[in-house]
Amino acid sequence: MGLDTKKLRNRIKSVDSTLHLTTAMGLVASSKIRRAMEAMAKSREYTEMLEKVVSSLSANRECEKSAYIQNHEGGKTCIIVIAGDRGLAGGYNSNVFRLAGQYSDAEFIAIGKRACDRYGGAYSAEHFSFEQASEISKELCRRFTEGEIERLGIISTEYISMMSQESRIDWVLPLTRPEKAEDMTGMIFEPDELTVLEKAVPLYVCGRIVAAVRESFASEVAARRCAMDSAGKNAKQMIDDLQLAYNRARQSAITQEITEIVAGSGM
Repeated sequence: MGLDTKKLRNRIKSVDSTLHLTTAMGLVASSKIRRAMEAMAKSREYTEMLEKVVSSLSANRECEKSAYIQNHEGGKTCIIVIAGDRGLAGGYNSNVFRLAGQYSDAEFIAIGKRACDRYGGAYSAEHFSFEQASEISKELCRRFTEGEIERLGIISTEYISMMSQESRIDWVLPLTRPEKAEDMTGMIFEPDELTVLEKAVPLYVCGRIVAAVRESFASEVAARRCAMDSAGKNAKQMIDDLQLAYNRARQSAITQEITEIVAGSGM
C-alpha cells in the first residue's frame, strides 16, 4: 500500500505541474486575443475594399486582356499554407494540414513555424509583416503572368467564434470576372482600367495574404485558449480523482497497520 500511495502522490504532483502549465498558456493566449481581433478586423476591412476595386476593374471588358484574368493551362498549382507557430491549439494545425493534403501535387509556400517545418520556409505567423507579404505577392504575380503558375490559392483558418474555427481554401488567381461589378460610383481610373488593374493586383494579393494570416492567427489564439481551458478542467478532475484514490489507499494502509497492531497485542 505504501508503494501505491507514493505512486499516487507522484502522479498528483505531475498532473498539478501540467495544470500550472496549461493555466499559464491559457493566460498568455487570453492576453493576445484582443490585439489579434483588432488586427483581424482591420485586415478584413482593407481586403473588402480591395476586393471591390478589383471586382469593378475585372468586370470591365478592356481588362479581359489582363494576364491576371486569362487562364494559364499547363502551369502548376501554388498554395500558400498558413498554420501556427506553436502546437497545443486543439485541431488547429492538423485541420490545415488535412486540407492541404488534398492538393498533394501543388507547390506549397508555408507561413507559420509548424507549416515551415513541414513544407520548408522561415515565416512566422505571429510576426508576419506587410513587407514579407508584399515580397511574396510580387514574386507570385510575376510567376503567374509568365505562365509558370496556373492558379494561386490560400489555405487558412476562418474565425467564426471563440469556440469555432474552420480551415478553408480561397482561390486568389486567376481573377474571375463578376457578372455584376461592385458599385464604385464616382471612381475614375487613370490612365485606364487595364493599367490600374495590372498595378492593383499585386497589392490585392498582398492584402489577401495579410488578411488570411491575421485571421488565422486570431483563430490559433482562440483555439489555444479553448484547448488550454479544456485541458485545465480535465487536469483538475484528474487531480480530484487521484486525491480520492490516494486518500482511500492511505486509509486502507492505516487500517491494515492498526489491524496488525491489534492482532500482535492479542498474542
